[in-house]
Amino acid sequence: MTPAATTDGRSRNLILAAMIFAVSMTFIDQTIISIAVPHIQRELGLSATGVQWAVNAYLLALAALFAFGGRLAGTVGHRTMVTLGVIVFAGASALCGLTPAGGIAEAWLVSFRAGGYLIEWAWRAIFWVNIPVALIALALIAASRPETAYRPARMDYRGLALIVAGVSLPVFGFQQSSIWGWRNPAIAACIAAGLVLLVTFYLVEGRTGSPLVDVSIFGIRPFLVENLVLWLTLLAFVPVFFFAAQCAQISLGQSPLKASLILLCFSAGFVAAAQVGGRMLDRVGAKAPVVAGCALAAAGLWLWAVKMTDLSLSAQAGYVIVAGAGMGLMLGPANTDAVNRASHLAYGEATGITQTVRNYAASLGIAVLGTILVFQTRSQVTSSLTALGVPSRQAAAQAARIAQSQGGASTVAAIPRFVRLDFAHASQTVFMVMAGIMAAAALIAFTGLRQGRQKGPGEPPVAPASQAPREEIRSRP
Repeated sequence: MTPAATTDGRSRNLILAAMIFAVSMTFIDQTIISIAVPHIQRELGLSATGVQWAVNAYLLALAALFAFGGRLAGTVGHRTMVTLGVIVFAGASALCGLTPAGGIAEAWLVSFRAGGYLIEWAWRAIFWVNIPVALIALALIAASRPETAYRPARMDYRGLALIVAGVSLPVFGFQQSSIWGWRNPAIAACIAAGLVLLVTFYLVEGRTGSPLVDVSIFGIRPFLVENLVLWLTLLAFVPVFFFAAQCAQISLGQSPLKASLILLCFSAGFVAAAQVGGRMLDRVGAKAPVVAGCALAAAGLWLWAVKMTDLSLSAQAGYVIVAGAGMGLMLGPANTDAVNRASHLAYGEATGITQTVRNYAASLGIAVLGTILVFQTRSQVTSSLTALGVPSRQAAAQAARIAQSQGGASTVAAIPRFVRLDFAHASQTVFMVMAGIMAAAALIAFTGLRQGRQKGPGEPPVAPASQAPREEIRSRP
């Protein structure tokens, strides 16, 4: 392999390696934490809603602050912001690993959140694994010293306040509904207020001279459609890791190590199909892989859900791979096409908006689907207890406790079989909703995207794939 070209005498390979290590911490946290959820919940005495907050605080912070971080990077320099971000992330991870048990645990995890083998040793290790990764990233940043142009600019603090409140309030409302109940007017008020603030954010940003987000980019139809597809997809994509790991451990009684196999199956399908999706994007444009991937993911999630009540990991594995393959086939092409369609205007702006949309969808997905899981578990367990002769009022109270403790036992092995089955039925509902979401994404992609490569305004016409040289139709990296 020939050495990479250098910029100002510094190796681009070092810069790339530094960014890979820095960004990898975010992906590690999004997946490995899902495996540890039942252990964390039992050891720290968290409710189901509390442990969902521990995961969702991270995603919500990403969604609310991603655009602001990008603006700060453009103002004070990307290297400064990456270095600061890595240090803060590693410090917060270390503090998460030191979470005390008891009443403060939930607030501690939520504050500092903003691998199956490791969990067999201690769940706290999943947070500490970020520390050596961060040290490597910092060493590579210091060695490569990447330089980017930046210039001071006014901060849009009004836009920041609007987007933070706008994305947080609906998630808070949905997340708390399983505790406060839908009859509590605060739930509807939080959701409605959040939606109003998001609309206000859009209107205000359109009239701001130096906005946090240039919302005019949504006027590019392909960009708008692809972001809508991505928003729907991420409602299911990140939550699938969280809920699949819980179901494998609670319903199937698997250890964290064995439960991670189900995520490995999903990832295997994803990685294999992602290669196919990239080649399809190069040859025929985004519509074919996006529509086919959404439809395949919907089918895989539905069939996976159907098999959940068999309480057999092997019976689910094939459909888990299918669901992962569907996600892998469409996610890369949708994301790449969305950014490329607006990149002639502002590549960084388009990337920031797309990532904000994705992170918010993931956060909202966990909140909504987590609420469905708790309510369905409560309903299923109430019916089972009533059938066993428990008085209805007592059955409802016990079911509410079991639903929030996700099994109602000190260890997974001690969970009664009927509760395992009830949790599987509740998870089945969640995964069927995910399948419906992906079917809706397929429909929107089918009706909203055009065949072949799409182009944004101002771009030259693009020849059909059959008439253009391959290098002219290859998607941008």
